[in-house]
Amino acid sequence: MTSGLKRIRRAWRRRRARTAVAAAMAVMTPLLAGCGNAGSGAAVAPRMMSIDSEAFSQHILPERYTCHGGRDWPPLDWSGAPGGTKSIAIVVDDASAPITPFIYWLVFHISPGTTDVQEGLLPTGARQAQNSAGTVGYDPPCPNGHPHQYRFTVYALNTDLNLPAGAPLQTVWTAIAAATIGRGRIPVTGNP
Repeated sequence: MTSGLKRIRRAWRRRRARTAVAAAMAVMTPLLAGCGNAGSGAAVAPRMMSIDSEAFSQHILPERYTCHGGRDWPPLDWSGAPGGTKSIAIVVDDASAPITPFIYWLVFHISPGTTDVQEGLLPTGARQAQNSAGTVGYDPPCPNGHPHQYRFTVYALNTDLNLPAGAPLQTVWTAIAAATIGRGRIPVTGNP
C-alpha cells in the first residue's frame, strides 16, 4: 500500500510539473508569435516594424557573434515603431533549439526614440534580463551539429517596463508579451 501511494504521489508531481510547463508556454507563445495586448486586454496583431543589420549578409549569423567567435551582439537598426510606443525591447531566441524557446538575449527599458543598438554597446538606460542559460546579458549562440534558425526581434511596447536589470526571464518576457504594439524580426541561420 505504501509503495502504491508513493507511485501515485510521483505521478501527481509529474502531472503538476507538466501542467506548470504548459501554463508557462501558454504565456510565452503570444510573444513568440508576435502578438500583444496593445493595452486593451484583447490579443491584437502588432504593427510591423522594419529591422536590419549590416552584420547579416544573406541572413547568415557571422561566427564573430557566436560562441565560436566572441561575446558581443551584432548591431541592429529598426524603424516604424507605432505611435504610443513607450519603450523598446529586444529578444534573441533559437527557433531550432530542442528546448523551445531558448532565449540568448533579452534587453528592455530602451528609450522609444532609440532606433539602433551598436555592436557590444547598450543604449543608455537599457537593461538586460536573465537569459535561458540563467546569466544576464548576451549568451552567444553556439550552433553545433546542424544549422540553427536564430531570430532577432525588436518589440515596441506601450509601457516602460519598470523591472530591474537582471530580472528573471519569464517575468520580463511575460511583461513584453502583454505590452507589445509593434514588432520587427530578422531570422538568421547559424551554421556549425
